[in-house]
Amino acid sequence: MIVRKGFKYRIYPNQEQQRKLAVQFGHARYIYNWGLGQSQDKYPGYNHLAKQLPILKKTSETTWLKEAHSQVLQQSLKDLDRAFQNFFAKRGGYPHFKSKRAKQSARYPQPKESWIAPDGRRIQLSKVGHVRLVLHRPLEGVMKNVTVSRTRSGRYFVSIQVEIEMATPIFAGGAVGLDLGLREFATLSTGEKIAPPQYYRKAQKKRRRLARQLSRKKLGGHNHEKARLRLARLDEKISNQRRDFHHKLSRMLVEENQFIGLEDLNVRGMLANHHLAKSIGDAGWSAFVTMLGYKGEWYGCQVEKVSRWYPSSKTCSVCGTKMEAMPLNVRIWQCPMCGTVHDRDVNAAINILKQSTAGAVENNAWGQSVRPSTDGYAGRTRKPTRFSGW
Repeated sequence: MIVRKGFKYRIYPNQEQQRKLAVQFGHARYIYNWGLGQSQDKYPGYNHLAKQLPILKKTSETTWLKEAHSQVLQQSLKDLDRAFQNFFAKRGGYPHFKSKRAKQSARYPQPKESWIAPDGRRIQLSKVGHVRLVLHRPLEGVMKNVTVSRTRSGRYFVSIQVEIEMATPIFAGGAVGLDLGLREFATLSTGEKIAPPQYYRKAQKKRRRLARQLSRKKLGGHNHEKARLRLARLDEKISNQRRDFHHKLSRMLVEENQFIGLEDLNVRGMLANHHLAKSIGDAGWSAFVTMLGYKGEWYGCQVEKVSRWYPSSKTCSVCGTKMEAMPLNVRIWQCPMCGTVHDRDVNAAINILKQSTAGAVENNAWGQSVRPSTDGYAGRTRKPTRFSGW
């Protein structure tokens, strides 16, 4: 099967190349904001806005747009179109204007293999030049587009999307139910519990101190910029730590199991609870579930979701008795009908597995039997330390 993957590398442009990249970033941002301004009453669509680009370049006030790569401007309008499509499909909020103080990016849609030097130390970017590249892992597949970005901390990266042919996955392993939570990041139906890393909470004290230092600096001064960079570097470190944890855990789960069942959580609605919002945001459930989905397709693991209204926590996994109420502070409870003592999270994970595999346990989509995982980790708590790649 043919899939699309992204390879992200660090680049080190010199001062002149940084200036040229700033031109590409600034022009792409201007076109995005211009298109959003044209869509205040009604979104006219990508085709209508793209036809106005040549006219906009000939206008005396915006002739400087010719300095930018034409396809970079078109891709910026495509990003705006995707943002509106997500808004119409209720997958995201209304698009916002971009700021030069946020993360910057520009995308080249038709790269060539010759852009990367044979020794892998340089990459050629149109209207920028040959930029120093750190190719820390080999690039595979056929290049489809190249995105250059600059983070808030001033680091530059290039993300190369490729099409790669992967062997049809062999579905092997067991089935496991997954209950995501805050006390434990994930509880498996086998009884195994994954401890929450809580990277944001661990760095919260230092972050508050850096934020106070930034607030005391005069806006526009050198000290203000240095304080802003210190805070941005910390935020970037927290984000990288969380992403690394998600990648390792999701890869480990899809390699060990043939089937994963989990809840369809309404994360956006749960973030409205101000008592739990910080912990929910620190966990990053949405990004983790997304990784499980596409990695499951790559490596032979089916991921199914059950309804968020399914009472997994207060239903006995042995006899099916449903409790009328189950407060969050109740972690251990006993079924009044069969007398089974349940761990709240383990019981929920078992019920999620049963519900997600209903009608497909004996004969699933690949004609193989799906069995609960018996990897011997019942009752243990571990961290996903084993890592063989994303």
